[in-house]
Amino acid sequence: MTTRLRLPVPDGIDKVLLHSCCAPCSGEVMEAMQASGLAITVYFYNPNIHPREEYDLRKNEIIALARKMNVSFIDADYDPDSWFERVKGLEWEPERGARCTKCFDMRLERTALFAHENGFKLFSSCLGISRWKNMEQVNGCGHRAAARYNGLAYWDYNWRKQGGSNRMIEISKREEFYQQEYCGCVYSLRDANASRRETGRDAIRLGENCYRDDA
Repeated sequence: MTTRLRLPVPDGIDKVLLHSCCAPCSGEVMEAMQASGLAITVYFYNPNIHPREEYDLRKNEIIALARKMNVSFIDADYDPDSWFERVKGLEWEPERGARCTKCFDMRLERTALFAHENGFKLFSSCLGISRWKNMEQVNGCGHRAAARYNGLAYWDYNWRKQGGSNRMIEISKREEFYQQEYCGCVYSLRDANASRRETGRDAIRLGENCYRDDA
């Protein structure tokens, strides 16, 4: 197993609000924060996830992880109608395009609001640890969200470095997390299935695949 180094925690900060999109992306970030002495509160706000069954699966998995790690968990509202309105007109944008920026803005703006209203000076997101995401795009959304409130900062630490990406997979295998095969929204599911059809693969079957040691 790769070795974890202590995080360069911003001066004077002992607690952080972490926006979580799912357990596989959150496990390494949460363990790294705990190992560095940070008190974590996980904030789950992901109105993009489709369908509802997929949303509940991902949410329940991160709830179970938070309980196992004795981490506070905030379950925000599931309001997909607001998400569809936010990304209206961008239905055919590619992954990492303008639709994703709107999506990240929405989710991190809500996270920043909760942080501001509940005494957090620092928040972050596990979104950037995934190799499928554009880290600069995620961080830009985080900084814009933080700029709305005096005294609030977005922690744009590169969770992939120092072995973070490898540990993310190790933890996912250890915990046998659900291995989602698309980002989460209905448009990413559409495009992922279209790509699979072109290569002769079956459509995605929600909730079936898990990370395993022999995978």
